[in-house]
Amino acid sequence: MVADEGEEISKRPTIYDIAVLAGTSPSAVSSVLNGTWKKRRISVKLAERVSRVAEEQGYTTNIQASVLRRARSKIIGMIIPKYDNRYFGAIAEHFEARARDQGLFPVVTCTQRDPALEVEAAKELISYQVETLIATGATDPERITQICQAARVRSINLDLPGSGAPSVISDNYTGAMDLTDVLLDRCKEDLGWQGPLTFVGGRLSDHNTAERLRGFLDAQKRRGIDPQQAKVLALGYSADNSENALMSCETTGPTGLFINSTISLEGAMRWYRKQSAKQSNMIRFGCFDWDPFGEFLPGNVGMVQQDVETMLDRTFELIGSDAKPDNPVLVPCIFRPVRTEKRG
Repeated sequence: MVADEGEEISKRPTIYDIAVLAGTSPSAVSSVLNGTWKKRRISVKLAERVSRVAEEQGYTTNIQASVLRRARSKIIGMIIPKYDNRYFGAIAEHFEARARDQGLFPVVTCTQRDPALEVEAAKELISYQVETLIATGATDPERITQICQAARVRSINLDLPGSGAPSVISDNYTGAMDLTDVLLDRCKEDLGWQGPLTFVGGRLSDHNTAERLRGFLDAQKRRGIDPQQAKVLALGYSADNSENALMSCETTGPTGLFINSTISLEGAMRWYRKQSAKQSNMIRFGCFDWDPFGEFLPGNVGMVQQDVETMLDRTFELIGSDAKPDNPVLVPCIFRPVRTEKRG
């Protein structure tokens, strides 16, 4: 009985089955299902009948077989490092919408910032005949580019740059300088203090962290603050690492924190809650990442929002171009200032 049921389940309807049930030819069914029926002057009535029968029978297109017939898959793939971050979640959502608007089928896979998973994902996506692969925040973009080049698949780097393929990234340096300037202004205005500041979160080997750190230090240097006096607590993006790094520092008096992501901000807020009311009133921070709820946190002076929509505009422009992997396309960030009340 189980085997018979399995055989029934595995017996999927074909174009020929749909043709018999709809009372037409297999070629007419194929034209209706692939959207070219108007060019063949097939009537609306017949197209509707074929579509209804196909839906009733649970017919779905065999993508791989269709690729062989068309010589194009219309599949576009994206590798993404995390879903638990508003920025990457927004990238995935807008990517899927843009792809569908252009008649492409999007496939997104999360690789947890693991280089081995990135390579595995790239190979799997290529096996499904993706036409373009977008490596978002990849830890080893060069390796992914090499895999794509060997398979003659177009690749584009998003969020983190690579030298082997065109890249679209945020202007991290300018965004960091703007945030640092506002943080210094607010520390002076609210606390009567002018630094040096503390940098929290990220990885020094990461391009984005390096550029943000450069902007953070240069902004202080312009005001005569010795960058050697600034604390750099870049021990990774995780909340636990940020909390532990801050706990290891003796914090008394006015404090200004440049926090490198909303994930790191979570750890900083755990640390903040452990401070006395007097000390917490002397803490100001800014975050290079944006979350609408983050704007309500005490001590927040501003957040840097990366312009996801423009980044994806530039990315999809590259798909149809012959752009070379020269300088990355830089997309300006959006600064969101915050005014908060002192905690009593």
